[in-house]
Amino acid sequence: MSFVVYDIAFMTLFILLFVIFIVTRKHNLHRQGMLFLYRTRLGIKFIEWTSNKFAKVLRPLEYLVVACGYVLMIGAVWVVIDIAYIYIKSPFIAKVIEAPPIFPIFPYFTEFFNLESFFPPFYFTYFVVVIAIIAVSHEFAHGIFARLNKVKIHSTGFAFLGPFIGAFVEQDDKQMNKAKKFSQLSILAAGTFANIVMMVLFALVMWWFFAATFAPVGINFDTYTFEVIPAANLSFQGIPITSLNLSTIPSNASTLALMAYGKTYHTHQDALKNSLAQNSPYLMVFEDSPAFKAQLTGAITEIDGKKVTSYESLRNILQDYKEGDRVKVKTLQGKEVKEYEIELAEKDGRPYLGISSFARQRGGILGGLYKVIYGMKDPYIEYSSKIGDFGVFIYNLLWWIILLNLLVAFTNMLPVGIFDGGRFFFITIWGITKSKRTGERAFAISTWAIIAIVALMMVRWFFTFFFQ
Repeated sequence: MSFVVYDIAFMTLFILLFVIFIVTRKHNLHRQGMLFLYRTRLGIKFIEWTSNKFAKVLRPLEYLVVACGYVLMIGAVWVVIDIAYIYIKSPFIAKVIEAPPIFPIFPYFTEFFNLESFFPPFYFTYFVVVIAIIAVSHEFAHGIFARLNKVKIHSTGFAFLGPFIGAFVEQDDKQMNKAKKFSQLSILAAGTFANIVMMVLFALVMWWFFAATFAPVGINFDTYTFEVIPAANLSFQGIPITSLNLSTIPSNASTLALMAYGKTYHTHQDALKNSLAQNSPYLMVFEDSPAFKAQLTGAITEIDGKKVTSYESLRNILQDYKEGDRVKVKTLQGKEVKEYEIELAEKDGRPYLGISSFARQRGGILGGLYKVIYGMKDPYIEYSSKIGDFGVFIYNLLWWIILLNLLVAFTNMLPVGIFDGGRFFFITIWGITKSKRTGERAFAISTWAIIAIVALMMVRWFFTFFFQ
């Protein structure tokens, strides 16, 4: 039986018990604006004990917490600007990624926004575990550093915004406002610092778990071998493609055969039509390779019964063959095993299958995020869990814990009014300029600037996705 069935059953039971819990204790539920707050005293003694017991460690740690806050804020602003630049400059991204640039994360959002090719499934079970880890660590960190700086904690609890749930630690706002600016900065940044700590801890757990329970079983490839050729040198059925009319391109074939330099190449009809419509001087075309002819798909696991676990092992296996030899290639796509019989070609004096992979080197902050998220898992190697589906379930859970802790840390330090980063930025400017009014103006400008950037991305997505 699919895990989805168990997950939906768990979700139904969880929601039922949660509703019963809230209804029977509705005297603790209070409305505050658009939020509903369920106040408790749960955890306050732990916060008090921690802030007193480890005060000698936490005091010097405040400097690291504040420094981390600034790093996250600068990084978050840079990421937003970088993503906005790429997104607005390249409308193709809005077509490929159907989801809007900003969207809520909820159970099964990957299916809702058609993001299965980018993310693993996000079950309700994952949602409950991840939210609990993120919210508890984040809010308790706020509370611990608040008590360290003699700011009273009135209550803890849960916050609801429609179907979305979070946690909170309610501090005394008057005492918070009277605290020294550095103390306020440490309290505000403590939550995101805790998220970074959780991210690092679970990354170590994931590294250990992956090393212990996963093994390589094949290699992945992005595409077939290709070349980028000047459009003027390509022809279709004897007609230069630069002279083709869009209406003359067959619509009943997914790929089309083109000629250049006396050799046959292939392209998708949509790629050719887009190239002609944009009057592009070049066109990326697939070589007439054995892999393309066989329409090879999936991760390559075996060639003539010999295991393929890396590109090096693939090259070593192919060295024993020559042009014209026929080999049996076994691939794995999801849980489906496929078999192909392929006649090898020759290229540069070596046996040639015809698969290719794009270099996935990424620089800057986005490159760093990519490395953190994907960690030790080589994207070109297909791995299998030694403990079956349970291993995949746990690995994906750890993956989501790491990713969402990172996203919450970055998002929450944006200099925007509704986030901790908003007040963090305001206090910083106030402290630098010695003017509260200047701090308030800078806070308002940063808030509206980020909102404008996000709105611009949303508009770009809307018009690209629906009208192009």
